Amino acid sequence: MQNLPTFVLVHGAFANSFSFAPLQAELALLGHRSVAVDLPGHGFEATFPAAYQAPQDLAALAAEPGSIKGVTLADNAARVIEVLERAKRNGPTVLVAHSRGGATATAVANARPELIDRIVYVSAWCPVGLNVGDYYAEPEMADVDPAAFVATLVGNPAELGLLRTNFRTADPTALAAFKQAFAADLTDDEFRTFLNTFQPDENLDAGTSADRAQATTWGRIPRTYVRLAADASLPLAVQDRMIREGDALTPDNPFDIRTLEGSHLRWLVHPKPAAEVLASLAGS
Repeated sequence: MQNLPTFVLVHGAFANSFSFAPLQAELALLGHRSVAVDLPGHGFEATFPAAYQAPQDLAALAAEPGSIKGVTLADNAARVIEVLERAKRNGPTVLVAHSRGGATATAVANARPELIDRIVYVSAWCPVGLNVGDYYAEPEMADVDPAAFVATLVGNPAELGLLRTNFRTADPTALAAFKQAFAADLTDDEFRTFLNTFQPDENLDAGTSADRAQATTWGRIPRTYVRLAADASLPLAVQDRMIREGDALTPDNPFDIRTLEGSHLRWLVHPKPAAEVLASLAGS
């Protein structure tokens, strides 16, 4: 029997393993095993303060401590490494990252490349030439307006030690901004359903120059970049730039490039095409 890999799935900011449930169902129906990782402070480790419930108390929410305070990129990488070590006992592994999860996947690949048989970025941050935060000042991100989300930020990140966002807002302007950025091609019901899987808190550490892709470790792993053609939060120009930077770093091991239509979140809500792409990589 062919030794099929285990897909290890790493979520993005404010998300959790629950985001991958529909994708895991599709992978299972194609005969593939997968495990979705909750990074530290995510999933059932997350903090959902009583003040976040309805009716909301935004003043109290702005001061409520959160379990994700102090979590670092190194902590995230350690969590994924632990899962990969266990999964590797069953055969090959394919590490799949989405969005901010790409920074974690890159750190893992730098540290323990022997645990990964292929790394897959799905519209995910792959910091090569710059730190993740520095890409926001580049021309490719000119159409992304971080200020559009300021109205939903709660509390002072420096004081809380974390980034807190009110995804349960009823502000139509804020909801429209979220939908445009992440899910313009979903129905309103699909969009609000996904929004309610988000958690309010995210850690502040997205890495430094030491966490960028390293040619001697990350660079020796076969890699795929799945471009999301209509992603407004991580535009195609940025995705393509990171692909070019990665290929320049290790020209003898370039990205295998695939493209899916849709927004930042559509592939998770309607996962069959993505599952088919991942399944096609299983034997490579």
